Amino acid sequence: MFTGIIEAVGEIRSTEQCGGDLRLVVGTAGLELADVGPGDSIAVNGACLTAVEIGDDWFAADVSRETLECTTLGDLAAGAPVNLEKALLANQRLGGHFVSGHVDGIGEVVERSEDARSVRFGFAVPMSLLRYIATKGSICIDGTSLTVNEVGGERFGVNIVPHTLRNTIFEHYRPGVRVNLEVDLLARYLERLRQFEKATERGPQSSPGVSMDLLRARGFVE
Repeated sequence: MFTGIIEAVGEIRSTEQCGGDLRLVVGTAGLELADVGPGDSIAVNGACLTAVEIGDDWFAADVSRETLECTTLGDLAAGAPVNLEKALLANQRLGGHFVSGHVDGIGEVVERSEDARSVRFGFAVPMSLLRYIATKGSICIDGTSLTVNEVGGERFGVNIVPHTLRNTIFEHYRPGVRVNLEVDLLARYLERLRQFEKATERGPQSSPGVSMDLLRARGFVE
């Protein structure tokens, strides 16, 4: 589990094809690794990876074919900058929102414009994910926890303040760049509750299950 607050911008040192999948070696820049051991999780551009080897300022991780198909990690080459975050500890502040590190899909930068001292970005998003994205809701882009400014058509927009621009890979974004997207966990589970409700309604032995009335009573929907 992660927060979406980027701890360091590292870089890809090498990529190696291994039996049909990929091994990444990631330089960690200022990320402290003294408390990280083999088997621990580190999010790379929002994708939770398991560190299998660790050096003073680098770690190696294997990327499965499933992860390669669902993320942009296969696009990365040596020298590419990446957002890094270590797994959340129970005694840490939750500065962003709960992020699982399980990428839901890939978006694309379609717009970049100056907005006073900030920068506004527009992203094209697959229709399969658009239903989870709400104005003023949370979205995770390449591991960065952000607030959605607007949603329209097949796009959504965010506003990046100077601090975030300096301390993430957002400064490198230009139209055409592909990004990893993770939607808010609550939206995902609400949809699953609704799917379960519909399934039980159709079943031969229907149970009360989860209804819209129950969700309203518990404060999940208005």
